[in-house]
Amino acid sequence: MVMKNYPPQFKADAVALYESRPEATIRQVAADLGINPETLRNWVRAAGVSRPRGRRAEAPAEPPTPLEAENAALRKKVRELEEEREILRKAAKYFAGETRW
Repeated sequence: MVMKNYPPQFKADAVALYESRPEATIRQVAADLGINPETLRNWVRAAGVSRPRGRRAEAPAEPPTPLEAENAALRKKVRELEEEREILRKAAKYFAGETRW
């Protein structure tokens, strides 16, 4: 098996992507980035990232209106997609042989 060396910025971006997507698993994020899930799991552990287990007990004081809820969901999705695009752009450069980040 060939050991790959990833730049620190790529590792940090991968961990940030995992943190920004609470509904995603390590396996899903690793597949999106084209890396081994165990590699990402090690980076997440090294960064000290942890997620609460089980369901959260907190409930919002007042439920948002349908329009507010939709806007919040769309804003979150835009943030996720922008971050994913940036990480994938950097990964494409890295795998194309351009080592400048």
